[in-house]
Amino acid sequence: MNRSNNNNNNSRLLNSNEMAVQDNINNNYDDLDSKANVVDILSFNCRKNCSIGGEDHVMGGHVEGVLFAIGNPLLDLIGEVKPEFLQKHKLNPEDCIVLTSHPTDIVNDFLSNHKVLHVPGGATQNSIRIAQWLIGVPHATSFMGCIKRDEIGQILEKKVRDEQVNCCYVYDDSEPTGKCVICLTGSQRTYVAYLGAARHLKSSHLDDPLIWSHVAKARYYYFSGFPLINCPDVLLRVSRFAVENDRLVAFNLSTVSICRDYLPQVLQLLPYIDVLFGNQEEAYAFAQAKGLQLTEIRDIALYMARYRKENGKRGRHIILTNGDQPTLVVQEGVITEFPVIRMDPKDVVDLNGAGDAFVGGFLAQLVQGGSIQDCIRSANYAANFIIQQSGCQLPFKPDFSHGAISF
Repeated sequence: MNRSNNNNNNSRLLNSNEMAVQDNINNNYDDLDSKANVVDILSFNCRKNCSIGGEDHVMGGHVEGVLFAIGNPLLDLIGEVKPEFLQKHKLNPEDCIVLTSHPTDIVNDFLSNHKVLHVPGGATQNSIRIAQWLIGVPHATSFMGCIKRDEIGQILEKKVRDEQVNCCYVYDDSEPTGKCVICLTGSQRTYVAYLGAARHLKSSHLDDPLIWSHVAKARYYYFSGFPLINCPDVLLRVSRFAVENDRLVAFNLSTVSICRDYLPQVLQLLPYIDVLFGNQEEAYAFAQAKGLQLTEIRDIALYMARYRKENGKRGRHIILTNGDQPTLVVQEGVITEFPVIRMDPKDVVDLNGAGDAFVGGFLAQLVQGGSIQDCIRSANYAANFIIQQSGCQLPFKPDFSHGAISF
C-alpha cells in the first residue's frame, strides 16, 4: 500500500512497551556491537540521500567487475504443458520441488515434446543479471558458480555471457548442470528444480588465478543463503577478504528454511555482512531459531542491524520486503518504510523472481553510489518489471520513466 509523506510525524518517543524491548536488546544479548535505539521513523526523508556504498562505486562507467556474486547457476526450461504431462510425472499444479537426483524422464519428455524457452536462472544469478541490465556498463558484474561441461551448461554460459556478465563458472563433471523445469498450465506454474553440479562449488575453486582476479577486482560482493548449504567456506573466504580490504558485502537470507535449518552458518557469516536482505517471514524465522524474545518485526530488524560486525567502519543496513506492503529499511539504527509500486493484479505473470529482481535493482544503484532512496526505487522498478515476465527475461533496456515510484 502506498504511504503518503507525513513530515509532521517523523519521530516519536518510545512507549513503555518499546522501552522494555530496548532494555531486552541492550541487556540480554552480548553478540550485539553496541546499544541499539528502538526508533520508529515512517517517513521518506530520513537519511535517504546518503550514499550507503562509500566511495568505491562505479565512477563515470569505467569500473569493470565492481560487483562479484556467488550462487547456484541454473538454466530455467520454460514451456506450456497439458495437465496430462503433470499427471504422467506425478506432479501437481503449483508444486515447487527440489530434487537431489537428476529428473531425466521429466527433462527428456519436456524437451522432446514441448516448445521450450531457455532462460538463465538461479536466485543469485538472476539478481546479478538484473544488476548488470540496469547498470548498463559492460561486464560491471561477475558471477561465480559451478556447472558441468554439458549441453545445458554450454547454453547457460553463452546466454549469461551474452548479457555481458563476467561468467566465472568453474566445472565439475560428476553431476549435470543445474536446471529448473517450469511447466505452464494456464495461469499455473509447476517448478521442478535440480541443483546438480551447482552443489560442487569448493573453496579450492577460488585458487584459480583467473577466478581470484575477479574476486580481487570487485568492490562489492553479494551472496544468497543457498550456498551456505553446500559451501559456506567459499562465502567466508571471500567475506574475510572483503573485510580485510574494507569492501562491502551483501547477503540474502533467501528462505525460511535457511534461517531455521542453517542458523549456525548464517550467524558465522553475519558479522561480515554490511547489507542484509530478506523478507519479513524470514526475519521472524531467524528470530525464532535464534531464540529471541522479540515479536515485532522492527525490533527483529534492529537486532539484526546491531549484531556484532567485523568491519566497524560502516553500519549494517537491513532490507526487509513484505510482498505488496512497504519495505522496511534499517539505516544507522533508524527505521524507514518505502512503498512498493502499485499495479493491477491482472498484469502479474510470475511472482517467483520478484525478490531476486528487487535485490538486483538495489545492487545496481548501490555500486553506483546511490542513496537508500535510489536503491529502493531501482529495486522496486526491477521487481515490478520482472513479475510481468515469465521467468527472469530481460528483453529490452530498462526505462525508469514508466512505473517507477518517487519518494
